[in-house]
Amino acid sequence: MSAESIRYADQLAGAAPIPAEVAQKAIEWLIDLQSIPVAPSLLEAWKRWRAAHPDHERAWQRIESVNGKLTHLSAPLNSAIAKAALTPSKSPKRRQAIAGIAALLFTGSAAWIGRDELRWQTWTADERTAIGERRTLTLADGTTLHMNSNTAVSIAFTQNERRLRLIEGEIMIATAKDLSRRQFLVETAQGEALALGTRYTVRRQEALTEVAVYEGAVQITPRENASQALVLNAGEQTGFTRADIAKSGTADSEKAAWTQGFIVARSMRLADFLVELNRYSERPLRCDSAVADLRVSGSYPLADIDLVLETVALALSLQVETITRFWGMQTVSITLAPNARSGKKSG
Repeated sequence: MSAESIRYADQLAGAAPIPAEVAQKAIEWLIDLQSIPVAPSLLEAWKRWRAAHPDHERAWQRIESVNGKLTHLSAPLNSAIAKAALTPSKSPKRRQAIAGIAALLFTGSAAWIGRDELRWQTWTADERTAIGERRTLTLADGTTLHMNSNTAVSIAFTQNERRLRLIEGEIMIATAKDLSRRQFLVETAQGEALALGTRYTVRRQEALTEVAVYEGAVQITPRENASQALVLNAGEQTGFTRADIAKSGTADSEKAAWTQGFIVARSMRLADFLVELNRYSERPLRCDSAVADLRVSGSYPLADIDLVLETVALALSLQVETITRFWGMQTVSITLAPNARSGKKSG
């Protein structure tokens, strides 16, 4: 959470800004106080912190105020706090949880949550990856779960079924055989994908879910039109909304190269390539309209976005520019090289 975000939210509320470091510390106290019983020494330290500076007390009052306004969301809020309390201090997951809770309590509002409940679902998901992060997990039944950048998944295994809820992002599943013959389903906002002994990817987009099957088969069922259920066999892919399924096409195995840490392009428009690469970059990526239709080919490592940009720019005789906005945000742009702008040929 940035100081600018906190300052902006406070200005909207008509209050003086709460420093980012104070807001973060307040969330840490909120999480630490979840221990049962609360140690008297911890309670005294918390009280001393609140009394040490007016900003500390204002930060805590903000927490109590917003929490009171979000009573209808108390369950997911408590879940997020409880999960954070169970993670080791100073761990990446702990920091990620603190950032998520802070985003609600200091940069959000009840109205914001009402408009975007997806953010709650993301922060309270069982497993998440950050932008640029990819993970591989082995689930309780032996199934292999690959998680792409900026992905959130909730896991619910019962006696009757094995269910993953893909809240955002993209996953690849290699299902394991289950002795009790429980179904394996991936659920999204648009519907369900039932595995029929398989390896496949599911990508969640705003109003569309994409499924590509590489082994076995997957049955797709739109949430609002079960009669349109369709079985995809190995080598097929399609997308579906809450009511319709698009015509299936050939699955492109190179789109799953992210599981190996690469992005593959075959004569792809530069603009389209940057849209895909942007999924792995914390800084927005763009290109000039004058070079948007140039073609990119090759296999590029996702672990080094700067190297990918430099390599592509060199191959196309372009240049990479980093633009820093006045509030500190950076945008990376691929543009024509100076000699190309002046009409000279590239060397």
